[in-house]
Amino acid sequence: MNTCAAKDYERDDARLNKTYKELVAKLEKERREQVKEVQIAWIKYRDLQCDFDSAGYEGGTMYSLVRSSCLSRMTKERTKDLKAMLEEAAM
Repeated sequence: MNTCAAKDYERDDARLNKTYKELVAKLEKERREQVKEVQIAWIKYRDLQCDFDSAGYEGGTMYSLVRSSCLSRMTKERTKDLKAMLEEAAM
């Protein structure tokens, strides 16, 4: 289960990175810098949130599963947000 959850997160992270790169390529320099700052802040937020969510399992066998699942869930949500921005940038 841990291996599957980790692979799911890797796949979701790759999708996020692809969408982010597509978005950045469509933006003007100033907006590119802004979205970069937002993305860095979001990554920090995601990591802190998933640290919090999995903290109760630290040292146990469920820790990796809970953390990977959180990372995957939040990354999917962020990818949806970036896709919406990408659609807006295409207009």
